[in-house]
Amino acid sequence: MPGPHVNIMDGSSSPSAAALTLQVPSMSCGGCVARVEKALGAVPGLTGAEANLANHTVRLTSGEAAQARAALDKAGYPPLTETVRLDISGLNCGSCAARAEAALAAVPGVLSANVILPQNAAMVERLAGNAPDAALTEASTAAGYPAHLAGSPGAETRPPDPASGLRRDTLIAAVLTLPVFAMEMGGHIVPALHHLIARTIGTNTSWLIQFLLTTLVLLGPGRRFFRAGVPALLRGGPDMNSLVAVGTLAAWGYSSVALFAPSLLPAASRAVYFEAAAVIVTLILLGRWMEARAKSRAGGAIKALIALQPASARVIRAGAAREVALEEVRTGDVIELRAGEKVPVDGEVLSGQSSVDEAMLTGEPLPVPKAKGDRVTGGTINGTGVLTLRASAVGAATRLAEIIRMVETAQAARLPVQALVNKVALRFVPAVMALAALTLVVWLLAGGGPGLALVAGVSVLIIACPCAMGLATPMSIMVGTGRGAELGVLFRQGDALQSLQDARVVAFDKTGTLTEGKPEVTALIPAPGWEGQAKAEAALALVAGAEAASTHPAARAVLARATGLDLPKAAEVQEVPGRGLTAHVEGRAVVVGSKAMLRDAGIDPAGLGAAEEAAGETLLYAAIDGAPALALTLEDRIKDGAAEAVRALHASGRKVALISGDTPSAAGRVAARLGIDEVVAGVLPEGKVAAIEALKSHGKLAFVGDGINDAPALAAADIGLAIGTGTDVAIEAADVVLTSGDPRSAARAITISQATMANIRQNLIWAFGYNVALIPVAAGAFYPLTGWLLSPGLSAGAMALSSLLVVGNALRLRWVAG
Repeated sequence: MPGPHVNIMDGSSSPSAAALTLQVPSMSCGGCVARVEKALGAVPGLTGAEANLANHTVRLTSGEAAQARAALDKAGYPPLTETVRLDISGLNCGSCAARAEAALAAVPGVLSANVILPQNAAMVERLAGNAPDAALTEASTAAGYPAHLAGSPGAETRPPDPASGLRRDTLIAAVLTLPVFAMEMGGHIVPALHHLIARTIGTNTSWLIQFLLTTLVLLGPGRRFFRAGVPALLRGGPDMNSLVAVGTLAAWGYSSVALFAPSLLPAASRAVYFEAAAVIVTLILLGRWMEARAKSRAGGAIKALIALQPASARVIRAGAAREVALEEVRTGDVIELRAGEKVPVDGEVLSGQSSVDEAMLTGEPLPVPKAKGDRVTGGTINGTGVLTLRASAVGAATRLAEIIRMVETAQAARLPVQALVNKVALRFVPAVMALAALTLVVWLLAGGGPGLALVAGVSVLIIACPCAMGLATPMSIMVGTGRGAELGVLFRQGDALQSLQDARVVAFDKTGTLTEGKPEVTALIPAPGWEGQAKAEAALALVAGAEAASTHPAARAVLARATGLDLPKAAEVQEVPGRGLTAHVEGRAVVVGSKAMLRDAGIDPAGLGAAEEAAGETLLYAAIDGAPALALTLEDRIKDGAAEAVRALHASGRKVALISGDTPSAAGRVAARLGIDEVVAGVLPEGKVAAIEALKSHGKLAFVGDGINDAPALAAADIGLAIGTGTDVAIEAADVVLTSGDPRSAARAITISQATMANIRQNLIWAFGYNVALIPVAAGAFYPLTGWLLSPGLSAGAMALSSLLVVGNALRLRWVAG
């Protein structure tokens, strides 16, 4: 299949009008079909919309994928999309990334393409069923950047460590370049050496040796620049390789003419620059080698996570334990886990007792005791005991696999500033080549001579560094998100990495977020008619029977207090989110929950537990057969890191709020102990959303929560942070996942966001400032006044150093304080 037509010079794409088939599962009736067709038909450029209710698809005879999705999203019928990852070779600089991105984006059906330069990869979002894998790989390959679907056999043949090949080529180039440099530049530094060469082997022989060695450098280690740069130049899309290829070829060609056909040059201009060509190749290879090593360290977070997975597991089958590859473990398998081994999969303990190191999930150094019924997570490390597990999630379904996916997604994030950088990078190399040509012409017309003109022109080609621009943003994202993963902060949405730094208000849920979420019943307060231990316990048994069907932390506390009592079965249990539940237990109507829950049921709990409520205690009320029966005081311990988290947020100049469904007195008590600025209490899930909207008047707001009832608030906040020990619903609604239950992780997430964005700004200032400042110097703009003129060798060193400084600066994020 031929690749799409891409205008390589400006990065724009002009794909021919393409037929698209969109999968729209939310269509459920003829009215849906009509609305879908109407929405698509109203957009210029989208033609021939035909919706098929039977297979839930919409076909367009022509149109662009992004327009079609936008129209359907607005109409309330979002099409299915999917994201694929490609491994791409031949990416060396920002202009390479921009051209590969443009080629992928031009494939019909592609919604967005994001090339990740540090990882030599691309994340492509497409309409499901469109832009097949082959079309994507062929489009990238046709643009000069061979691609494979990540994980495919073709991808596995790529060199696992590019640094090893670069190291070999750098050493070979250095060995061949050293004599060339010594003979040519050594004579300028030590005149006696120049005279010695002239008296012994002679200048021409010296030049011939330099020609042979430099030719070997260009044909050997330097071949990579010509192999990639010349085709890119011929396609009209020159990249960094093209600059090196043209620059070294110009220096080598001019020197070869001076050596073999000197009569073609003026006598004053008969000089050789073989050392420039050889030194350029050697220094740029050295820079790329060091850059590849640094990139490998930058991706250490993913490698460390993958390394947590053991290669095998001991599975009990047919009554005997045998070692099997991890890929062969299936859900439901029984696994034997010995002391000191890594947990292979997510599972539930069937027997045995041990302590498991869960630091990779929570960041907490203390092992967690495990016994029958407890959950364990793949990648954690068993202590000194022996456990038997039943696998509940394997392969891609494990929590570790999900964490790896989150980190990879975050590292592939495209921040708004990157779009501008890519546009600049796309035009940068052609502009540099034009400047180099202009420099050459100006110096020839100014009488500088061919030698000076060549040195200045080649220096302009070599000193320019689109690599630094291309790496400035993705390297910082890659290292910053990796450091976040080490500290238990996973950015699910790329925008959160940028927007979190601007949060002026951080609002917390209370139960399970600032408190342990494991309340205990500390006292029973019987209503009139239920006094006495026997009657109070009878009421407690009925209440606990009703609560047995609930997963709410308060319900678990009631059940724990009722341990040892015979609990009757409940029927017709109905939960009211944020308030409580109703049930029939042994034929008696039971209502359990907040004071408002009882009042809604027409029951007045006035006076029951009034003193405790006034003191700020959390109370759970229960009524039996339409009359108050019990009030239960609940105590939920504040988490150890909560106060420190609030202090850290205050120290950074942020306002801290508490939004809770608990009573105002109980929430106020927690807020007072922690020093929280503002409290909104006694609210249902929808009330939390309203509270968030009101708090946004103080500035951008981040909300931290953990429960199902927090999902609407997490979605409504500018940035939602979900405690990773909470519910899956909350995690799915959040932009950031805090894998531990430590509230301090919220402050860490903001610190990482600030540090990463500051690092990106530093890199961009350096990358653009370097080019703006040094390209005129290389062109000889200051030569008439100061005599400053960079040699091509120095230019190559400066260019290599520029990229290394960007990468090195990004690596500083590995030490962001937790």
